[in-house]
Amino acid sequence: MRAVLIERQGEPVHESVHLALEHPDPSPKPGEVVVRTEAAALNHLDLWVGRGLPGLPNEWPKISGSDGCGIVERLGEGVDPQWLGRRVLLNAATFHSAAAHPDVAPAPEDISMIGEHGPGTMAEFFVAPVDQLLDVGDHDPVEAAACALSYLTAWRMLRKADLRGGDHVLITGIGGGVALGTLDLVRHFGAHAIVTSRSTEKLARAESLGAAEGILDTGEDWSRTVRTWTKKRGVDVAIDSVGKAVHLSCVKSLRRGGTLVLCGCTSGPDATTDLARVFWNQLNILGSTMGDMAEFREVVALMRSGALHPVIDTVVAPDAASEAYARLESGEQFGKVVVDWRG
Repeated sequence: MRAVLIERQGEPVHESVHLALEHPDPSPKPGEVVVRTEAAALNHLDLWVGRGLPGLPNEWPKISGSDGCGIVERLGEGVDPQWLGRRVLLNAATFHSAAAHPDVAPAPEDISMIGEHGPGTMAEFFVAPVDQLLDVGDHDPVEAAACALSYLTAWRMLRKADLRGGDHVLITGIGGGVALGTLDLVRHFGAHAIVTSRSTEKLARAESLGAAEGILDTGEDWSRTVRTWTKKRGVDVAIDSVGKAVHLSCVKSLRRGGTLVLCGCTSGPDATTDLARVFWNQLNILGSTMGDMAEFREVVALMRSGALHPVIDTVVAPDAASEAYARLESGEQFGKVVVDWRG
C-alpha cells in the first residue's frame, strides 16, 4: 500500500515526511477491521508525533494520523459481516479503565490514540477496532475527516463547561481545528463567541462565520478588551489550547464563577496564573482530552444532520503530504488540512 511516513524524529517535521509507494498492508486482529482510506485530516498531534513524545517507542518511520474516513474492506475475527463495504468515521481515542482495586478510588480513564501509540490513518489503509467506528453513509469523506477529532474535543470541552444558550465564550487562537470546531458549536447552541488571533485576516474570517467579536493578540494582555466587550462582567467560558502565552489573559477574562477549559499548550505548559483571582472569583479550571464514543455519536449525528460545517483550509493528494504537514507547521492555516486518498 501507499503510506505517508515520518522517517525520523525532529523539527521541522515536514522535512522528514514522504510518500512510500510500497509499504506492508495492515492485518486486522480480532475485533478490528481494515479501512480503505478516503480522507485523512491532520491535527497538531501529528506534529508532536514527528517531534517525539515522551513514553512512546523510539521506532521510526511512523505513520501518524488520527482522523480518517473510508470504506471497510477486511474484517477481523468476530466482526459482524454487515460492516463490510460501509463508509465509516474513526474516533481515534480509545479509553481504558483502570483495574478495580478495593482500596483505591477509580482513576480517570487512560487514553491511547490511533496515530500516536500505533499506526494511524495517513496511509491507503488503516486498522481500527470496529467499536471505534461509526457508519456515516454517503457523507462527504473529506468533511467527515475534518470534523472528527477537532469537534469531538470541542464538544467535550463545552460539555465540561456546562455551556448554555446566551453564554459568552472566549476562544483563543482561532484558525486551528479545535478552535473553529468550538466556534461552530457555540454558534449552533446560541451562545456568543469572542475569538483571538495574531492575524487580522483570521479574525475577519471568524467574524464571517459567526464570531461576535475578534481581538487581535499582539502578545500583550487583552483581558481588558474582553471585559469591556462584556460590559465588565467577563466571559462565562474560556476555551484554550494555546497555553502559556495566553493563560493569564484567559483567567483574567472570566466572570465570577466562570470556567476555563484547557485541551493543549502549544505555546508551552509552564504558565503564570493568578491564584488570588482563581479562589476569590471561585473560578473553575478544567483539563479535557478527546472524547468517548457516546460523545462521538452525538457529534457525528449533528454533522450528518447538516448542523455543523467544518472549515477546510487545504485538500492535497498523498504525494503532497509533506506540503500538508508544512502548512500545519507554519500556523498559517485556517481550518483543517486534509489528505484525499481517493485519487
